[in-house]
Amino acid sequence: MSTTETAPLDQAKLDAFVGRFLGDLGTALHLPTVLVGDRLGLYRAMAAGEPTSPAALAERTGTNERYVAEWLAAQAAASYVEYDATADTFQLPREHAALLIDEGAPVFIPGAFQLAASTVKDEPLITEAFRTGEGVAWHDHHPDLFAGCERFFRPGYTAHLVDEWLPALDGVDVKLRAGAKVADVGCGHGASTIIMATAFPESSFVGFDYHDVSIETARRSADSLAVDGRLRFEVATAQDFPGTNYDFVAFFDCLHDMGDPVGAARHVRSALAPDGTWMIVEPYATDRLEDNLNPVGKIYYNASTLICTPASRAQEVGLALGAQAGEDRMRNVVTEAGFTRFRRAAETPVNIVYEARP
Repeated sequence: MSTTETAPLDQAKLDAFVGRFLGDLGTALHLPTVLVGDRLGLYRAMAAGEPTSPAALAERTGTNERYVAEWLAAQAAASYVEYDATADTFQLPREHAALLIDEGAPVFIPGAFQLAASTVKDEPLITEAFRTGEGVAWHDHHPDLFAGCERFFRPGYTAHLVDEWLPALDGVDVKLRAGAKVADVGCGHGASTIIMATAFPESSFVGFDYHDVSIETARRSADSLAVDGRLRFEVATAQDFPGTNYDFVAFFDCLHDMGDPVGAARHVRSALAPDGTWMIVEPYATDRLEDNLNPVGKIYYNASTLICTPASRAQEVGLALGAQAGEDRMRNVVTEAGFTRFRRAAETPVNIVYEARP
């Protein structure tokens, strides 16, 4: 019989972990209630910031009072709305409304949660991929991923792309204002392409994505714009998108998802004009794992486990850079493809913008 005694558990550490677990569990269960509020217009009906009762909110939104009462209690417990026990009313602070209702805000919470919800629906696919080592292609995910990504990333692009990121690139803003030929590769639903096409009426833009369903959505979004044929969307991959002598090529939050990012980089170099620029927007990350163990890293490492790494493994090469690759690994990809200049041009708390030149 072993005489080795098991060391006693650190009670403070145990208690702290239980507290973290309770917070995480509450957030996980809170996520779908946010989507309910978004889809039924419950937050929008509280946008004025006036106190309301469950009955009044149910009447304004055409929903059931008993469900709304429980939903409001859940929102109050999560501190998304405020509860006045004396008046028995609920109020949505204007500061919260800005992030829950305004899809143009720098952070739009329902879009992020819609993206996250898709990963829960796809968990069986990911679990099986862990067993087999195979990938899970982007197009095999739940449609909430495609819509959620667009709603999550578009506000940040709206806030930073035209006013900050493009001017930070050497000479690109001037070219776009004068008239440039632009490719937006991995464009998804086309939010980034549309933002640029709207801002620079002298330039022409084509958005490429291999996912035909996303391209159809992008085309529908573009149909309502007065862009006079300057904007189109086509189905193509990063390794074979057509065209040459592009003045500017952009990759938004997608290079790390690709199976062969070096091959994609080589194709970009061959498609660029001699003085062209490649802008690579990637999730914010440092080069050392330990420096990414923070709230932003928590989001991106989980997303990378559930979305980005499986997407890369489903493609040829399957390099699987991951969403927290860091600047050094991005530089290696770009220089291996033959680019001679690479630099960090801009950043936000959630993105880094790199500039690559031939």
